[in-house]
Amino acid sequence: MRNWLEYIPFIIFAKLVRALPRRTALALGRKLGSLGRWLLPRRREIARVNLQHAFPEMAAAEREAIIRQMFSYLGTGFAEMLRLDLSKEAACIERDFIIDGQEHLRQALAEGRGCILLTGHLGFWEAGNFIFSKLGYPIGIVAKSMRNPLTDRYFLRMREMAGGYIINSRNGARRILKALQQNHLVGILIDQHAGRHRGVKVPFFGRPAWTTPIIAELAMKYRVPIVPVFCWWLPGDRYRLEIAPMILLEGAQTPEQVVDNTALMTRIIEAAIRRDPAQWFWVHRRWRE
Repeated sequence: MRNWLEYIPFIIFAKLVRALPRRTALALGRKLGSLGRWLLPRRREIARVNLQHAFPEMAAAEREAIIRQMFSYLGTGFAEMLRLDLSKEAACIERDFIIDGQEHLRQALAEGRGCILLTGHLGFWEAGNFIFSKLGYPIGIVAKSMRNPLTDRYFLRMREMAGGYIINSRNGARRILKALQQNHLVGILIDQHAGRHRGVKVPFFGRPAWTTPIIAELAMKYRVPIVPVFCWWLPGDRYRLEIAPMILLEGAQTPEQVVDNTALMTRIIEAAIRRDPAQWFWVHRRWRE
């Protein structure tokens, strides 16, 4: 019953967003995000504490401005995600995306071992399900299942209708390997708490954080190229997709080297977040024991 009580208002909002013109739908999403800042005080407080630890030198007023903008981005991204499979007025590459560095992707795939896309919950991270498929690259996205199975099935359908396919993070090791063997892209977000049983501790904004070592382990064992990718919000409901040069991890496959390379991946994500902190998902409890 609880699942249905959560799902019914969600599906009503989804149908409304999908019926509206894109610009109107995204404006509604921004309003929803701003409203969420007040309706979710616990999440707002988590973001405040995280920012205090990450940017202790920053003025409190500036941190609050980052939180306001972050919630606005989250609402806009939620609305955009609900529309990505629409053919009429959906986000399209020519109109909405500036793409930098696609040659780095082609260079990585030329190795013939697939490619791991290193990214995080930064900007419009859901764009990967849409944009890479539209550019002609088969892509699997590693993601967790949602707690509500009704909502989870809806988003699974939405994500896969947009072009990519979802690999469950809890039991997806074989499917990840198969995708790489097929020379597909595999998108992995490593900026959330992994837990001590499945993660390694590496510095993130100067604090130790349990982080999944899956990218380092796969890339080192199978010599898979890693390509950092971030999709930034731009004014006017547009995006900049930045594709960085590929990384080939060196060194012996030791536990210490896995930790070092996971720290390297985490530093790349941290550097991206520092460029525009409002575009990261500060409401997550990233630093936990």
